[in-house]
Amino acid sequence: MPELPEVEVVRRGLSDRIAGNTITEVSAGDVSLRRPIPLHAMRHYTIGATIEQVRRRAKYLLIDLDNGAVLIIHLGMTGKLGLFAGTTAPLRHDHISWIFADGRHLRFNDSRRFGAIYLLHGENVAQQERDFFSAAGVEPFSDQFDGRYLRKRAKNRIVPVKNFIMDGRIVSGVGNIYANESLFLAGIRPTRPAGSISLVRWQRLADAIRVVLAEAISQGGSTISNFLGVDGDGGYFQLAFCVYGKAGHPCPHCTRPIKRIVLAGRATYYCTRCQR
Repeated sequence: MPELPEVEVVRRGLSDRIAGNTITEVSAGDVSLRRPIPLHAMRHYTIGATIEQVRRRAKYLLIDLDNGAVLIIHLGMTGKLGLFAGTTAPLRHDHISWIFADGRHLRFNDSRRFGAIYLLHGENVAQQERDFFSAAGVEPFSDQFDGRYLRKRAKNRIVPVKNFIMDGRIVSGVGNIYANESLFLAGIRPTRPAGSISLVRWQRLADAIRVVLAEAISQGGSTISNFLGVDGDGGYFQLAFCVYGKAGHPCPHCTRPIKRIVLAGRATYYCTRCQR
């Protein structure tokens, strides 16, 4: 599933290319995604509207229109957004296309159909957006996110630290891959109870999360199986993984074999010597 870096890569790939463009048509198939596409409202509020900007919140893309409406897109497990010339033949699993005045198509393709598209419109869109993201945790690149915040939220918690930082109500957008890599960089064992970690080590982890996410974004995200950017290119941060998917491989720091366990149903990788 695309995590924060992959969604941010898509946002950056789209932002300068579609901002300022006017939507002239919306085309959709008859297959639902995780939830039905609000096609009638989509056509009413997006046709004739101009895109102002593309934002990201957690693992969602937000497209602001000049009439105040906001498109919210979640890529799910296999969702892709691509920008195509109008003459490019649609692909199987292209579920919806926004057609611009210059003839280009922004297409959402999702083979497993776990993605979702929402539309905020009418009065109080800003409040609707706040309500939509009311359960979302802080953004890792925000000023709120630091060791003190994490320590406060972790007080008296016995949940493993890896599960804690993957909780979207605590931190937005840190998925399995980047939780593994961040904990390795911070030298913290993923099974350690969240409430037992010192402020110094929480700050180290907060810094590590930012470093890992920023590096992943700079390398186009991680392509394990499905992720592709707007241009159809895969990311290559997977080539820099230190522990994720490396069970039995030598630790890049001490050469002890990386161990694999399962926490909350997710594959978890760490070094038994370097991570305490």
